[in-house]
Amino acid sequence: MTNRDRLLGLTVVVLWGLNFLAIHVGLEHFPPFFFAGLRFAVIAVPVLAFVPRPRVPWRWLLLYGTGFGILQFAFLFSAMRAGMPTGLSSLVLQSSAPFTVLLGAVFLRERLRGIQLAGIAVAMTGMAVIGWDRAHHAALLPLLLTLAGGLGWAAGNIGSRLAVADRGTGTPVNPLHLTLWMAVVPPLPMFALSALTEGPTTGWHDLASAFSATGWPALLALAYIVLLGTIAGSGLWTYLMSRYPAGTVAPLSLAVPVVGIAASWAFLGETPSGLALAGAAVVIAGAFTATSAGRRRVVIAATPMPRQLEVQPG
Repeated sequence: MTNRDRLLGLTVVVLWGLNFLAIHVGLEHFPPFFFAGLRFAVIAVPVLAFVPRPRVPWRWLLLYGTGFGILQFAFLFSAMRAGMPTGLSSLVLQSSAPFTVLLGAVFLRERLRGIQLAGIAVAMTGMAVIGWDRAHHAALLPLLLTLAGGLGWAAGNIGSRLAVADRGTGTPVNPLHLTLWMAVVPPLPMFALSALTEGPTTGWHDLASAFSATGWPALLALAYIVLLGTIAGSGLWTYLMSRYPAGTVAPLSLAVPVVGIAASWAFLGETPSGLALAGAAVVIAGAFTATSAGRRRVVIAATPMPRQLEVQPG
């Protein structure tokens, strides 16, 4: 990887790490389900108007959007609203890495090597350490919700990989177009879920009040998530994934929690315990081992699987 591309990779890490601060600010104003629907609706409207739909089967696009867009952010935003520390959220969400490996083995018939299984075991041990620490200092439910968000993200990864692999039309898939069109799936289900659980007018009232002297931080947070966290961050990530093997690029994402925890420490006064930091180090080491150890070409219905496409939250 060139020095320029390393710098671009570090830029993505910073953008995604700070994205959790923006989520924290947004959730102080908006209810979680409505906020999740709103951040995707802002992207979906121009995508429907100007971005060609990638020629992939709808079932894989829906799986991608449901896992990555609906499940991940419904659980993550609910967890953070329920008290999950912002910095710790950025770390626990990395559980998506070993979850993706496991789901790939179950549904895509990917073979797991011994070192990958060891990495998953190490990552889960780190999660257990964090869970034990949380149980003694705060509620355990937000941690479990964040883990569910990581599982949803993993399901979205499987959907994106199936979409890229299923080239029934013979037309190459533009990964950035696929990422943008994923945003079309979550808004209506999330708004419906918000209406049922948060009230039919609550989110819209909060949106109107955001255009006030006290509501501008929420709009600024939304703009950051959409423009920098999603479009800029995912665009640069897609560029790097198109130039280098996944095993070279994907491990960079494991630095996102470092930025997230440091930023939360600096700006929100969140001081993680020593045990939680130790568990975080164990999780990152295990996730790195599980996702970068000896990737092999995968076969789905006798079709070679191309390079893995993973998109970070934001």
